[in-house]
Amino acid sequence: MMNYGETIERIYQQLLLEKNYGQVAGYIPELATVDSDKFGVCLINRENNCFSAGDWQEQFSIQSIIKVITLSLAYQKLDAQLWQRVGVEPSGTPFNNLSRLEHDFGIPRNPFSNAGAIVVCDVLMELFSDPREVVISMLRTLAADKGIDYTEAIAASEKSEGYRNMALAYFMKSMGNIKHEVEDVLDFYFDVCSIAVNCEQLARIFMYLAKHGRSADDQHSYLSRGQAKRINAIMLTCGFYDEAGDFAFRVGLPGKSGVGGGIVAVMPGEFSLAVWSPRLNEKGNSYRGLRFLEHFTDATEITIF
Repeated sequence: MMNYGETIERIYQQLLLEKNYGQVAGYIPELATVDSDKFGVCLINRENNCFSAGDWQEQFSIQSIIKVITLSLAYQKLDAQLWQRVGVEPSGTPFNNLSRLEHDFGIPRNPFSNAGAIVVCDVLMELFSDPREVVISMLRTLAADKGIDYTEAIAASEKSEGYRNMALAYFMKSMGNIKHEVEDVLDFYFDVCSIAVNCEQLARIFMYLAKHGRSADDQHSYLSRGQAKRINAIMLTCGFYDEAGDFAFRVGLPGKSGVGGGIVAVMPGEFSLAVWSPRLNEKGNSYRGLRFLEHFTDATEITIF
């Protein structure tokens, strides 16, 4: 069996010796105060063993990584109907870009752009009477941890500076692709992005995409095997804003990043791996997180390719 623990510790120690480039997400006031030198790693394998290093038990803001969970909940209910509201193509533009949305008549290119995730939130508000409870319940069940929760201060902080997201939502509303009141949809969107997790919780949550739709303990099924395959495919092609191609090239795993500094990646049938380091590169992805994952797949020679 692969000695993940030894490999993780070696790469972790190596990266601590290197300069940590990038900046924290200062445009969200609450995230600007995070210690930029924090660095944690956790891997959960198919036998449910945990391998970790650094600040793996410290909580951080999940941010855009939650878009995979909201997508899964909508896809579980609507299956192929969902793609009438949001596409599955890489955008090649920043996560909050407006021009592409205008060109595509209010249909976001993919569910991991901000526009796409806002549409998915609107869909969940149609599907569930209490979508906030549905989202948090899924996370708590997958992580086997009832302590996971929303962070009111971060949600409020995002809302205070969320003008670009408001523009995206109002534009889609004008094109008929947002059904609820924009303010209600955005409140839900900011709330789900505010959820706090640590690396272990995040890795355990994403085991459902390593286990073809089933939870780490195999007790809960969230997606069919075909649906899990397709979400992994969207993660590979769209999970890192306009750096997705570079991530596939360097790392070779389906994954999703967030501006809180977290990245999660999965090897279907094998493991889920979460990394957290708050300094972001110019594309909005964790600098150290990307470096760690590239070193990890190079060292283990485990990728989907």
